[in-house]
Amino acid sequence: MRRHLAFTFVAMTLAVPAAGKASVWEIDPAHTSAQFAIRHLMVSTVRGDFRKVSGKVNLDDQDVTQSTVDATIDVASIDTGIAKRDDHLRSPDFFDVAKHPTMTFKSKKIEKGSGDGNYKITGDLTLHGVTKEVVLDFEGNLKPVKSPQGKTLIGGMATTKINRKDFGLTWNAALETGGVAVGEDVTITIDIEMTQPNATAATTPTALPVSTQKVLENTADKAMDKAMD
Repeated sequence: MRRHLAFTFVAMTLAVPAAGKASVWEIDPAHTSAQFAIRHLMVSTVRGDFRKVSGKVNLDDQDVTQSTVDATIDVASIDTGIAKRDDHLRSPDFFDVAKHPTMTFKSKKIEKGSGDGNYKITGDLTLHGVTKEVVLDFEGNLKPVKSPQGKTLIGGMATTKINRKDFGLTWNAALETGGVAVGEDVTITIDIEMTQPNATAATTPTALPVSTQKVLENTADKAMDKAMD
């Protein structure tokens, strides 16, 4: 009986997966977009978005500030609602997607913000072949929820502002009345939804192979012999 109990204890210790601190979340492209807004002709604001966003977040479940973010945007997926303008933005005058097809963001530091679910994410933004440090203000729900389809989800919104000239996007045209055609400051808003792939796989114990069971039996025997000495 004692031998059986010792064997069971050792088996459970090895079979039950360790509770890890980090969980991996993948950006869901179908429910994520990166929007931008920029002044046009000094009188209005043009808005658009990038439709293809991918990446992953390694979320530290005990301390969010120890998490990491790695995201990629397909620049050619830009959409302002006017095909001719989109083609111009893809051209060498602006993003030059033939040479620079993607922009990326890699976090370097995450700090807790002023409210619950608020964080400041500092990282490197690489755009148009230039890398600059930017800070994203994130607000969201990092407590997992279940969708009607059974997916495990978290999400939120991140905002920042950059000067396009800092990334070599310098094209402009002077207006006869003064001023320029395109503003310099770009406001960026990222609505993001993330899913946890194979959410149940990590918690499902697997049967022990016969060779492992033999090792456990020997370990249990030694534990019992030591206890009886």
